[in-house]
Amino acid sequence: MLGGALLLSAAVCYMTDMPGESFAGPAPPLSPEEALLRERLAGHVAMLAGEIGERNVWHPAALEAAAGYIEQTFRDLGYRVAEQVYQAQGMEVRNLEAALEGASPAREIVVVGAHYDSVMGSPGANDNASGVAALLEIARLVAGHRPARSLRLVAFTNEESPFFRSSQMGSQVYARRCRERGEDIVAMLALETIGYYTDTPNSQHYPNPLYGLAYPHTGDFLAFVANLSSRRLLRRCLGSFRAHTAFPCQGVAAPGWLAGVHWSDHWSFWREGYPALMITDTALFRYPHYHAPTDTPGRLDYPGLARVTAGLARLVTELVQGAP
Repeated sequence: MLGGALLLSAAVCYMTDMPGESFAGPAPPLSPEEALLRERLAGHVAMLAGEIGERNVWHPAALEAAAGYIEQTFRDLGYRVAEQVYQAQGMEVRNLEAALEGASPAREIVVVGAHYDSVMGSPGANDNASGVAALLEIARLVAGHRPARSLRLVAFTNEESPFFRSSQMGSQVYARRCRERGEDIVAMLALETIGYYTDTPNSQHYPNPLYGLAYPHTGDFLAFVANLSSRRLLRRCLGSFRAHTAFPCQGVAAPGWLAGVHWSDHWSFWREGYPALMITDTALFRYPHYHAPTDTPGRLDYPGLARVTAGLARLVTELVQGAP
């Protein structure tokens, strides 16, 4: 019995032991740069989830309008955009990639991605216009850099049901091609539902068995989530974010089958043997408008999203310069 308890304690420690300390206390005022970032993020979300609205293969004009907006934003920032076109439900859909070529001859690659489709019946402001908005602004913040590793900023289509974990899921189409080409992806970060933060007590929930662990019960933090084989990457990323960003954050490296752990595009990269993690506000475990018609732009915390995006841009800049 004692041996089993010690084994369980060791397993929990392995899953939850993370570098650094989460930020605590009142949030500092937004810097002038962060205030501008907040407005740009709000503009992206308003376009994707407000003007365009529900976007999926059952609303093909809206899905293509979202793709066109993302593509043009990348181009306006000076990127060449590569598209990966494939068939789903009898129509052409596309992933969109903007890239910075690395200076290192090793050709190591870091991928940062977010899906731009929304679930049926929802305009998808938090899920996942928030992630796409952050992706576009990270692209702005790193534009013109010459990283050691190559950086790919990818907007994926068809993450939502019924495509999730199917051969028509955009990130799976993309990751499979990466593996077929023998590409050396050393890190993949999936930006998934990152725009809702609240200081309401008992607003944060967890899947079993994480609920009983020492995680906050107030939904004011950003979560870094990985499977066990991506634990090293997770610790590297969380440690960097904590060192440079005054925003609460938590991390867990858990079995990939656990509820919530694999629920985004990072799963496609795990499937191809690449290290990957999800960065999220925990979605349905916190957000009351998850997958609902009420997931509208006015529900999001844009100062929080600005702080998160600025911190992620610093993390990405650091990640493309050194080993995770």
